[in-house]
Amino acid sequence: MQYKTRGTCSQLINLELDGDVIKSVEFIGGCDGNLQGISKLVTGMKAEDAIKRLEGIQCGFKPTSCPDQLAKALRQALAQ
Repeated sequence: MQYKTRGTCSQLINLELDGDVIKSVEFIGGCDGNLQGISKLVTGMKAEDAIKRLEGIQCGFKPTSCPDQLAKALRQALAQ
């Protein structure tokens, strides 16, 4: 699944689930090292657990962040 981010430096999130488990995450754009780290940390995690940890995180004065956008992408993927 591909998710177009809003309000962040990253533009897209490529996401693959195996049932309710995160199989892979790839951010396009943004802070490469940090986003690679987030991707590796959530791979193998249940999507709902990642959502609970990431949802609502803000970046500076922005109302969202790349982790928050990942939570939104995971919610959308689970709903499909």
